[in-house]
Amino acid sequence: MSEERYAIWGASGHARVLAALIALRGGTVVANFDNDPRASGIGGVPLYIGQAGFDQWLATATAPESICGLVAIGGHGGRDRLAIHAMFAGRGLRLAPLVHPRATVCATASLGAGTQILAHAVFATEARLGRACIVNHQASVDHECVLGDGVHVAPGATLCGCIVVGDNVLIGAGSVVLPRLSIGENALTGAGSVVTRDVPAGAQVVGNPAPNP
Repeated sequence: MSEERYAIWGASGHARVLAALIALRGGTVVANFDNDPRASGIGGVPLYIGQAGFDQWLATATAPESICGLVAIGGHGGRDRLAIHAMFAGRGLRLAPLVHPRATVCATASLGAGTQILAHAVFATEARLGRACIVNHQASVDHECVLGDGVHVAPGATLCGCIVVGDNVLIGAGSVVLPRLSIGENALTGAGSVVTRDVPAGAQVVGNPAPNP
């Protein structure tokens, strides 16, 4: 089997997490991109700046259709992650999920293109994950949850069963969302929040309970 090759947009800490996972799987990061010319990048990987840098790299890349694109923009950056994901797709890169070998993903779960599931995360039976999502370290997404595109479930967060999460939502680190709730698109739950009611689109909720009565 040929070695997997990856191109990563984003040159901060999350990119280095993905690079370490790719190395663990026996793959190689062949290019790194960022809009910030001050970005430190991934050690030993060529760094290209902005769209012009991406175009420069693509013009000379060997078999770019065999290279998998990943977007290392976390937090509440789902819209940006999806825009770059779409650009990668439009320029012919592969967009496959990346799953840590120490994550648990049920055989009946569904993973969208370009998703990332990191170490010790759990993605349970019949759960569905959209495009360009992140399920971070030790996060848990229980049975039959449905997550839209561009969602980030931060480290240690827990989604109990049958939750519906809209596009571009950030579930903050250590948050707990109780069963059978819905979280509207572009919403955010603060770190450590316990979500006990539906969250409207675009809302930012914090505390225990959240939203507050």
